[in-house]
Amino acid sequence: MANCSSCSAPLPANTQYCSYCGVRNDIDLLGKHDYQVIDATSERVCPECEQSLQTISLDATGALHIERCANCYGLFFDPGEIETLLDSAVAPVVTVNLELLSNINQDRYPKNATVKYLKCPVCQVLMNRVIYGYRSGVIIDQCRSHGIWLDGGQISHLLEWKKAGGQILNQQKIAAKQEKASSEQFKKAFRKDYSRPQQSYGEPSIDGDLVASVAEVIFKIFE
Repeated sequence: MANCSSCSAPLPANTQYCSYCGVRNDIDLLGKHDYQVIDATSERVCPECEQSLQTISLDATGALHIERCANCYGLFFDPGEIETLLDSAVAPVVTVNLELLSNINQDRYPKNATVKYLKCPVCQVLMNRVIYGYRSGVIIDQCRSHGIWLDGGQISHLLEWKKAGGQILNQQKIAAKQEKASSEQFKKAFRKDYSRPQQSYGEPSIDGDLVASVAEVIFKIFE
């Protein structure tokens, strides 16, 4: 059982809040706050504050350089960098804790947040608002060409989401969609192949009728 980082009291199961002192504890994330500034004024601009972003290096990943706003603490990741950070900052997870995942989303989700569209720090084109991963509760701003913007605190939400097994749920969801798509493609190809008019010569073939019957049974199995 984990202990509160503030008062050392045992933490209740599946929650980050200490029932004794009320402090919210981060789960065991590796090096989440360890970074060093590489460039204090990069060419990329904060979409919230409209000031130059810092380029920082995260110690947990070594060569991973991302952009950070020193004012609002937002972060900008190039394509693929969030996945690299999640893999390096969170110990391997093999189980899904649905109760903990629900509590994290309830705690972290911003109440009454204003919906607005932000410009990409690189190309200044408005980014798309999309949910990152299944049941993450995190709405990101994404430029398909240049990367993803996270508001201050959202990276902690994603790290906790993965620790609770959220990434496993997301991978299962993707696999299920791919399996369904493959099944639909097979059924369409099967239907197209056996719905063509068959050219006959002379008397109907018993073998042909048998093949058609077997094909019909197989088609029904995949319906």
